[in-house]
Amino acid sequence: MSVEKVREYLAPYGRAGEVLEFDSSSATVELAAQALGVEGARIAKTLSFAAPEGCILLVAAGDARVDNGAFKRFFGFKARMLPAEEVEEKTGYAVGGVCPFANPEGTAVYLDESLRRFETVFPACGSSNSAIRLSCEDLYELSHARQWVDLCKGWRPE
Repeated sequence: MSVEKVREYLAPYGRAGEVLEFDSSSATVELAAQALGVEGARIAKTLSFAAPEGCILLVAAGDARVDNGAFKRFFGFKARMLPAEEVEEKTGYAVGGVCPFANPEGTAVYLDESLRRFETVFPACGSSNSAIRLSCEDLYELSHARQWVDLCKGWRPE
């Protein structure tokens, strides 16, 4: 079970016991926010993109949308989400449970600036009914993110 893989991954950090599991689905931003009783923007959604050498995971706030132009300028290629049938193979998790922890070798994790406006955020933990509450600093450390990026739009006050 994928949530167990994440618990094992978080155990050396003393965080395995903090993984939350719900009786209902948390596979979408809306469902996760409902299960947790928080605003959807605080859900740290993990988006999976095809890359020339594997997969890129971009963790962004629930109310943010990828800015395709910013993505292309940063990575040097067009943003293309992984097809559903490739998600589990490339990320280690099924759609709805993709998370930035315990990913296959070579998977690059980036965190979007849209998350930094919150003291804590809630990424999934490998299943469609799990999450963990983390500070942005803890998310950066635990995900082994490569860096913070500014690749999303729609979350800043206009």
